[in-house]
Parts: sequence; C-alpha cells; structure tokens
Amino acid sequence: MNIINTSVNELALAEIATPPTEELRIESTLEALWLSKVQVEIDQTGRYVGEVLDAHPLLPGVILVDGDSFFGVISRGLFWEYLSRPFGRSLFLKRPIASLHRLAHQDMLILPKETQIVDAARSALMRSPKDRYEPVIVRLSAQDYRLVDVQQLLIAQSQIQELSAELIRQQTQKQMMQTEKMAILGQMVAGVAHEIRNPVNTIVGNLQYMNTYYESLLQVTLAYQKEYAQDSPEMQQLKEDVELDYILDDLPTVLHSVSLASERIKELVNGLRTFSHMGGTTKKETDIHECIDNTLLMIKSRLKYGIEVVKNYGEIPPINCYSGQLSQVFMNIINNAIDALEEKQVKEKDKGSLWKGPRLMITTSMLSSQEISIKIVDNADGMPPEIKDRIFEMFFTTKSAEKGTGLGLAISHQIITEKHKGKLRIASELNQGTEFDIILPLGTSSPGLS
Repeated sequence: MNIINTSVNELALAEIATPPTEELRIESTLEALWLSKVQVEIDQTGRYVGEVLDAHPLLPGVILVDGDSFFGVISRGLFWEYLSRPFGRSLFLKRPIASLHRLAHQDMLILPKETQIVDAARSALMRSPKDRYEPVIVRLSAQDYRLVDVQQLLIAQSQIQELSAELIRQQTQKQMMQTEKMAILGQMVAGVAHEIRNPVNTIVGNLQYMNTYYESLLQVTLAYQKEYAQDSPEMQQLKEDVELDYILDDLPTVLHSVSLASERIKELVNGLRTFSHMGGTTKKETDIHECIDNTLLMIKSRLKYGIEVVKNYGEIPPINCYSGQLSQVFMNIINNAIDALEEKQVKEKDKGSLWKGPRLMITTSMLSSQEISIKIVDNADGMPPEIKDRIFEMFFTTKSAEKGTGLGLAISHQIITEKHKGKLRIASELNQGTEFDIILPLGTSSPGLS
C-alpha cells in the first residue's frame, strides 16, 4: 500500500494490519496473527515515518518499498534510537528514509506465511541480542510483505504451549485409562488363554495316538481283507452301508485337518499370551521371531487382500526385553505399512490399473555381538521429507481423526529408545516405499521399568 499521498491520520485499522484468519491451534502459522502492512516509499522523509509511528503506537515498524518492490524495514525501536543520537533529528528527519535504512544495516528475518508460530518464535529468539526483539517480516507473496511484532509472536507461542500442555494432559489421561483397561483385559486374556490352552494341548496330544490307532486299524483291516478275500453278503452290505472304502481314504485327511486347526488355535493362544503381557514390568528372555510371528497372527485378517509377507529371519539369540511392548511396536509399524499399501492399492484401482505387488518384508540380523536389527519394509508410495522428519512427533499424523491419533509411532519410538535403549530409524522416498529399522541391544537382566 502506497501512503505517499495519504494523510497519516486517515490510516484506518484495516489499512494498518490484516486480522487473524483463525483461532490459535497447535499447528497455527504466522497467518493466524495480526500482521501490520503499512508501506512507505523509500524517498519519503524520516519526519513522515515518525508521524506514522506516532499516530499508531502499536505499529512495530514500517515496510519500505521502491515502487512495487520490497526494499526493507525500519522498526520502531531502530527509528527512535537513531533519532535520539546526537544530531539524529537534523540528519534523518528531512532526508529520505532510505538513508537511515542504509546506515542501520538491520538484519532482516523473513519467513514465509506458512511458517508455524512456534518455529517462527524459535527463529526470532535465535537472532543476535541487538536484533532479537526486532519485528519479523512475513512474506505473503513475491510483492506482499507484512510485519509481526515479536512480543505478539511470543505471546502466541505461550498460548500454543498452553494448548499443547492441555492436549498432552488429556491424552495422558486417556493413555492412563487405556493402560488400565489393557491391564484388566490382559488379565482376562491370560486367563482365557490358559483355559483354552489345556484342552487344546489335550487334543494335540491325543491326535498322535489317533494317528497311531488309525494306522493299526488300517493294517488289521487290510490283513483281514487279504485273509478273507470273499466277504459274506452281510459283510459286503455292511461295508457299502458305512462306505468303508471312503472312510479309509478320507480319515487321514480329516485327522490332518484337525491337527492343523489345533496348531492354529495353539498359535492364537500363544499370541494372546504375548499380548496379555503388554503391561509387564519386568524384562524376560524373548524369541524375537516368535514375537513378530505372534503379531502377524493377531493382524492376519488385515493381510488377506493380496499383501505378500516376506520373512527373512537371521540367526538371532533370545533378547532380554519387554516382549509385550515390542509386540506393540511391531503392531504399530506393521499396521502403518498395511495402511500405506492399502492406500496405494486404492490409488492404483482409481487409475484403472491392478497393482499386484503389495509387499511387506521383515528382515532380522545381527549387527554386532551386542545388537540386532529388525527391518520392516513396504513398497507403498513412501513419504516426502517434511512428513518423514516429523513422523515420531507426538500427535503428528496424516490420517483423519477417526483413523489416527498421532501417538502410535511416538510411543513406539519411546519404547525402543527409552525402555530398551535402542534406536528406531526411518528411511523413505516417494514412490520407493518406507523402511523402519529397529536396533535393539541383546540386553541383560533388569528388575523392572525405570
């Protein structure tokens, strides 16, 4: 806005600043603040700038323009500081404001309008002491620049911190309630798993005898048929009525099916027992491959739609860990990978093409005599750097509120790094997929959680 021909007193509030566009939120950007937009041509005198600043005490400074081009900024503090120096008024009041700007050599902090308030406040406070409380320049477009007062910026940052603290308090309370529910559920699941495990073990154990009995009965039957090749009419009719030939042919298949079903139930029970230790407070020796397999078993229903799971397991000794918490980490990461693969499947379907290659690869290996690596890799669309860099932040999520809370990967990172003193790394490129690398120490016995 050019105010060369505008009386200072005629500047309305709407011409002084752009109002906020929204209520403050945790992720609010500089656009949510009052941004002053008073522009002065560089050939205007220092007296004119002084009149503008006098007329509007809350104005942090003025933007200097050369025609339609951004030239710089003169802040309120800098302007009055130079005028208070010896001969300052005689030097600058009658001369073009450009001369004061050239002499001041003011460092400018220019930020795009999309900058989050918390990031802008951090950048402002990292400046040198003499520039720390100078206004911040906000670039709305190539020709449109505004000013935000640092005091306003810091107040907004404080309000956002209060919002964050309240949200964390609410989420912590929910997490505590969820943990309590999980502890109760864990006790129930452990009891149910124990009750199921006993009869299943009986079935599995007796199946061995049933197979042995079947083999024995088959030998007797075949020997009988060989010894008495010619059956009586009554015996022949009985064989036909009971379909003896079909029974002899089908019984091994039936026994095999029962055996497979029993093993499946046994695996489910083992998985339930693992998750019943989710709130465990002591480390124990754990087969990491069994832990991964149990996790995959628990979410097997999500892997039905053409997602191939490739397991490359290396030779890894048992590790000392909180098995239930690691199961939670595997669950979070694998579920995220499945979400990404399903999203890519939908995109490919919308394009009219059938994507036949969704794949989830899990690789384990020894990194050294003291560390192991568990890599979980998908071949979905990957993620851009700005998302990858924030993926472990609390409450950060790209999913809708119904599908994600932004806690899963943050909690996973805490479990790996704080509870197990390990590392959780991510590598991802657009159109190349994503890799999570979990690095864990083999560990030693521990009395409990710290």
